[in-house]
Amino acid sequence: MKASSWAGALDDRIGGAGFLKKAMRKIFPDHWTFLLGEIALYAFVVVLLTGVFLTFFYKPSMHEVIYDGTYVPLQGVAMSEAYASTLEISFEVRGGLLMRQMHHWGTLIFLAAIVVHMLRNFFTGAFRKPRDLNWLIGVALFGLVMLNGLFGYSLPDDLLSGAGLRILHGVTISVPLVGTYLAMFLFGGEFPGGDIIARLYSLHVLLIPALLALLIPLHAIVLTWRQTHTQFRAKGLNDRVVRGAPFFPTFLAKTTVFFLWVLAVITLLATVFQINPIWLYGPYLPSTISAGSQPDWYMGFLEGALRIMPPWEFTVFGSTVTMSVIIPALVAPGLLFTALALYPFLERWITRDHAVHHLLDRPRDVPVRAGLGVAGIAYYGVLWLAGGNDVIASTFHISLYTTTWIFRVAVFAAPVLGYVITRRIALGLLARDRHTVAHGVETGVIVRTHDGAYSEIERPVTEEEAAVLVPAELPALPVGNGSPSDGVPPPRGRKFRDSLQRSWNR
Repeated sequence: MKASSWAGALDDRIGGAGFLKKAMRKIFPDHWTFLLGEIALYAFVVVLLTGVFLTFFYKPSMHEVIYDGTYVPLQGVAMSEAYASTLEISFEVRGGLLMRQMHHWGTLIFLAAIVVHMLRNFFTGAFRKPRDLNWLIGVALFGLVMLNGLFGYSLPDDLLSGAGLRILHGVTISVPLVGTYLAMFLFGGEFPGGDIIARLYSLHVLLIPALLALLIPLHAIVLTWRQTHTQFRAKGLNDRVVRGAPFFPTFLAKTTVFFLWVLAVITLLATVFQINPIWLYGPYLPSTISAGSQPDWYMGFLEGALRIMPPWEFTVFGSTVTMSVIIPALVAPGLLFTALALYPFLERWITRDHAVHHLLDRPRDVPVRAGLGVAGIAYYGVLWLAGGNDVIASTFHISLYTTTWIFRVAVFAAPVLGYVITRRIALGLLARDRHTVAHGVETGVIVRTHDGAYSEIERPVTEEEAAVLVPAELPALPVGNGSPSDGVPPPRGRKFRDSLQRSWNR
């Protein structure tokens, strides 16, 4: 039977030929920012493959053994099987250390690419209808990958990861009413327990990867293929016209080469730059703590929030509520992720913009959104820096209490300043664009008139330039009191809602 006959028979039974034909012809606009999501996807592939390799040799057990491996400085030292197997991977398994470091570097790049990709989507308005569901999936992916990174970081059971587990235990027991029960269940007894490594291993290699394997294709492939690709404004483009190259063969060839580049960069980092040398930290002991301990960058903002929070606590019905842990460890990240998840719907409610958008904004086109984005970056950045307040104090010879109070003030002041400054800059750039469209582009040619005055020659903007400089205007909200044409006043709740929408929209 010919190959075409096999293909026809297969299509008759399971279908898919029509979708495949359409997918091969899907147009992908060419812009460097669209590659950010691909970096995350390909880093995830590297993390997945290296993680599978590591599972063949890692032993998720806290059973105590005496180390007799090839690393001489730790021979004869009591340690957990998890730590001993990680040392074995690093020193005795062929290519094991390279795989460990590729896994770690790949995770860092994976999370960094997710963050930058989300920022691009936020500042350009790529979260608007019909991509609001995809935005929610992206926020969920960000949270899951952060959580899985924390769990994987804790698996070697070394002194540095043990400090992170101590913090995780403290956060868990701070949850009112059920915290102690959760901690006993998760850790398998009093800290450090005997089951935490095995349970984190199950979450790290089974549950969360299964969720990621479900959500990532849905986010990156299924929904993307069902929707028109976003693109930046240009002459002749609108929400129904896409300009670019087809998936096959142009985009497929480009993205294959890009995957090889991502793989090469991760491999180079793992080969040249050492990361997480657990043999230098030693096995975890609850009685031992190291100075200058720092988590991976994506957990730094939680560390900073815990460090700068004042020691607030109170007693309710005989139970102590530790606000110094609840607020930084639960409320601070809760605010961040809740704001990310709800913002597309809040912006739609304020602007009453329910249209489908495939053309992207420039950040300056929506000054308030740009200001809010920078405010969120400042909030995250200040907390991230606060996670190293001891290192900053030691390096610059500043009192630790002084640095802590600086960060306590900055966590409130920096987002406000970031919003105000960014909004003013965006408004200024918009005003300059409007001036350029109205009066022309500066040529740099200076002429002198007959009366001795000097002026610059300006040429009219081209249609291509005007299409980029002039953003689409949203329809203005009604300025009345919300009463319908028949003169019947609206309910008080709707009148208040309309007034609130108009004030925020303005």
